[in-house]
Amino acid sequence: MSTYLNSGLFRFQETLNAKIYIDKSELISVLNEYINTPQKYICVSRPRRFGKSVTANMLSAYYSKNLESAPLFDNLDISSHDSYKKHLNQYNTIFINMTDEFNRASQNVAVMIRQITELVINEIKVSYPDYIIHNESDLALSMQSVFDQSHTKFVIIIDEWDCIMREKKEDLDGLKLYLEWLKLIMKDKEYLALAYMTGILPIKKYGSNSALNMFREYSMTSAGKYAPYIGFTEDEVKSLCSKYSVDLCSMKKWYDGYSFKTCSHLFNPNSVVCAIDEESFVSYWTLTETFESLRRFIDLNMEGLRDDIVNLIARNEVVVNTANFHNDMTTFETKDDVLTLLIHLGYLAINPESDNKLVDNNRIFAVRIPNEEIRYEFRDVTKENKNYSGVYKLINQSLDLLEDIWEMRIDRVAEAFDTAHQDHTSILKYNDENSLSCVISLALYLGTVDTYSVYRELPAGKGFADMVYLPKQGIDKPALLVELKYDKSAVTAIDQIKQKNYGRIFRDYKGKVLLVGINYDKDTKNHQCLIESMQI
Repeated sequence: MSTYLNSGLFRFQETLNAKIYIDKSELISVLNEYINTPQKYICVSRPRRFGKSVTANMLSAYYSKNLESAPLFDNLDISSHDSYKKHLNQYNTIFINMTDEFNRASQNVAVMIRQITELVINEIKVSYPDYIIHNESDLALSMQSVFDQSHTKFVIIIDEWDCIMREKKEDLDGLKLYLEWLKLIMKDKEYLALAYMTGILPIKKYGSNSALNMFREYSMTSAGKYAPYIGFTEDEVKSLCSKYSVDLCSMKKWYDGYSFKTCSHLFNPNSVVCAIDEESFVSYWTLTETFESLRRFIDLNMEGLRDDIVNLIARNEVVVNTANFHNDMTTFETKDDVLTLLIHLGYLAINPESDNKLVDNNRIFAVRIPNEEIRYEFRDVTKENKNYSGVYKLINQSLDLLEDIWEMRIDRVAEAFDTAHQDHTSILKYNDENSLSCVISLALYLGTVDTYSVYRELPAGKGFADMVYLPKQGIDKPALLVELKYDKSAVTAIDQIKQKNYGRIFRDYKGKVLLVGINYDKDTKNHQCLIESMQI
């Protein structure tokens, strides 16, 4: 049985034997549209543990010549498509897992290329013993020889194509040698029917160009028609939750959040499977190799990076320009480069409902932390980081603060804001009401995101309410109206609410409202709090 040439049958059979299998075989019908066309070069990048290898094994099993794969595919979705039988087991298919090959060569790029060439050509010679193979040290010429004599084209499938870019990021000569070799065996080759590569990073750029510019790239910033195959869709997860009696709301909270215009809800597939198997909603992300990358990258000394990380932890969105990212893990010129990398690693997700627009050939996105699993990782890596210790402490305190407001414990609420002031003076330098609102907003927002829709300076009666918290649908908690004063009194804040008839903003709301007045005394540097309840 071959390892590289016309393999994959048993690997994909093992996938089908799994307790949980989601049928993504319709991806094959998309790829079949491009076989033997100028668009036959496809590179799909996505984060670790998002099913890249499963997909590569499936494609290898489907396309490989001299295999009888029909029993594996006849009951899958691809079997209903017109192109199914036309391309099933019709191509000499070379499958290469670059992580395995790189490690086998002791992470030496030149040795790896030499070993792959030798091993693949040996398998070609075994499969075609009567063919004349020209130049047995050149893989491209060997494939051309087979095509000339058999008229059977090749499909090349490369899994983890970018592991060299990640593991040998400082070896510029090795990276260039690797990319040139890939170009040599694939670009403008008549023997090639289809080339499919999968990895984490988009293809490496040199200046404004790529060494593999024949590839169409699909990634976490631009998934196109491949979006439904990057993760589990909402319908697929609903079906799994129903089958295994798992709470869908919890599954969404923990593992949803990756979104594209063509697919608004994508779940981390590995985490969904683990949550069902382990019967536990926790973070399974720490087990991936990218976890240490998050710790390293968020601590880089890039102007504005720390402020954006604080905003993301506070469940806000930040704007990222992804255009100048060099598609590697070493070239960081601005905070946008770091944040773009975190998108490709799966730690940030694009909000497709934001105004994604083309500005001077730059891609501008609003991004966020996608779900509770990733939020947990951000909290974990910032827990003992001296640059983020204040934020982490505030995260832990925020839910207690919200509980104290509901219970109208005014002394504890005032004390919590005093603590926020002390912890965040270095983060948010404030000496006026506007800056005070930033600290209080951050403190409250961390605890209210799943409970309230939050509005700031909402038009209300004869003035503006500083912050309004309206319960989300199905949440049985009181609405909050927070009025801030600087160097006056909490009584003044409450009186202003009553005098300006702020209660009118709740005309579409029926229920309990807590009026929260907060004042900061610039002399004592203490906060005062007063809370009153009203029924609407």
